[in-house]
Amino acid sequence: MTDVVLQLLNVESAYGPIKAIRGVSLKVRQGEIATVLGSNGAGKTTILKTISGIIDPRKGSIEFRGQNITAKDPAFIVQQGLSHVPEGREVFPLLSVRDNLLMGAYTRKDRDGVARDIETVYSYFPILQERATQDAGLLSGGQQQMLAISRAIMAAPQLILLDEPSLGLSPKLTKEIFEIVVRINRERGTTILLVEQNANMALNASDYGYVLENGRIVMEDTCERLREKEDIKEFYLGLKDDGVRGERRWKKKKTWR
Repeated sequence: MTDVVLQLLNVESAYGPIKAIRGVSLKVRQGEIATVLGSNGAGKTTILKTISGIIDPRKGSIEFRGQNITAKDPAFIVQQGLSHVPEGREVFPLLSVRDNLLMGAYTRKDRDGVARDIETVYSYFPILQERATQDAGLLSGGQQQMLAISRAIMAAPQLILLDEPSLGLSPKLTKEIFEIVVRINRERGTTILLVEQNANMALNASDYGYVLENGRIVMEDTCERLREKEDIKEFYLGLKDDGVRGERRWKKKKTWR
């Protein structure tokens, strides 16, 4: 996996006078799952919104498949093969499940391919086929997350940006969602950039990881190596050398070893 699909170089984004991300540089390679870890407010969601064109960066550049997409319109970015599953799902509540899926495919002209992909997402999430004619707003939180991911697949993307897929879900549903995310990556070859609070799930599912603190990348490595780093064990996995959970000390930690 040497081909770089997505590259951010010294990207800075802000909300008014408040800088949310500062000089962020990262790469996502073809066929991998990459993850960004960080505490609440670190800037993880802002990175995804900046990539997908929802927020214009103040500095830096973003390249997707060799093309500069910095501050491009979100619809244009989708057409280039990049889908964004936002935090909070944001399904169309008054449209049926099937119509939500078709909305995901609005840029496509290949009707046969769209029909095949609908069957594919039904195979991933059978409950969506059962509820195909039901309004999406009547689905449970977990089912809406399944629909949001499936809607992104319907765009036939090269890269999916996945923001907090476990948010508000039970451990069982979180496990199911992550199993499907890995299947999508392996079976469809779809590259994924994942933002997730559940560090253990994210590191287990991903190939490469970045750690974000106060809007800056402070650490990066393969997920296998990150899992062995003491800071990651203590502040993300909640484990210290003596086996005592260390989550409560996170706010006191300001520097990384």
